[in-house]
Amino acid sequence: MARAFVVREYGGPEKLQLEDVEVGAPGPGQLKIRNRAIGLNFVDVYQRTGLYKTQLPFVAGNEGAGEVIAIGPDVTGFVMGDRVAYQGPVGAYAEERLLPAEKAVRLPEGVSYEVAAAALLKGATAFYLLHWTYALKAGETILVHAAAGGTGQILTQWAKAIGARVIGTAGSDEKCEIVRRNGADLAVNYKTDDFVARVKAFTGGKGVDVVYDGVGAATFEPSLDCLKVRGLMVSFGNASGPVSIPKLGILAEKGSLYVTRPTGAGYFRTAEDLRIAADALFNLITLGKLTVSIDQTWPLAEAVEAHRALEARSTTGSTLLLP
Repeated sequence: MARAFVVREYGGPEKLQLEDVEVGAPGPGQLKIRNRAIGLNFVDVYQRTGLYKTQLPFVAGNEGAGEVIAIGPDVTGFVMGDRVAYQGPVGAYAEERLLPAEKAVRLPEGVSYEVAAAALLKGATAFYLLHWTYALKAGETILVHAAAGGTGQILTQWAKAIGARVIGTAGSDEKCEIVRRNGADLAVNYKTDDFVARVKAFTGGKGVDVVYDGVGAATFEPSLDCLKVRGLMVSFGNASGPVSIPKLGILAEKGSLYVTRPTGAGYFRTAEDLRIAADALFNLITLGKLTVSIDQTWPLAEAVEAHRALEARSTTGSTLLLP
């Protein structure tokens, strides 16, 4: 038996129920993992509330790192004791879990369980956003909302490594200082400043090439006014609520804009897709070009409190649950 947080009905943080679960032996194509660190992400909240429908009941959580303790039939490429990380399949909020082997990546020397669990889902997201959703080039300018959060910090650093100019928003002066420390060319407190006006001034009225918005309802429409003609709006999260476009014509009115709503499930269709993203991420980390900020840790048993803090937007960087 292993302890795990099970969601049996959609709702608030209290719907995370700590239970003893039977993990069992891995089946064909599966690994059994003993988690050493577990990442906390907004997608966990979306699934718990039912915004992202997940078949009930389920063990919460989408990201973790640990060691292989059993290997199922037909699995190749892994041995007992391998250090691995994963992102995507629910089931991470547990001491032990079963995992499709195709969803696991081996950790290189120098990347700890903690860094991997804090970075893989967010870093893989940053990879597809910057390379596949839009092939960002040196000299281009982007706007990153929630730039002091885990994904925002990685997005900012990675974009700067590419050679782009980065404008980052955050919800306090303290968080704006974090944004600047991660290399942003301009940090804007969206609660006290007009971020549209600041973006227009910074870009000489032209607007940015791309907006990366994980906040959602609160920032979506103003962000359209931050884009250059034929710019791209990338809406990849709903921290402040889901987004709807009141009329498609608004994109024409604001400059023949493009909008996309990507997800990791749409980009990481194969094991090779994930390996490409993970290799690029771990390479930046080991070269010292990307620092993963782990600003909060909770014992796994306190996952409910961790969810409350995340939803209150009181966290910065990455947050870990430790079994």
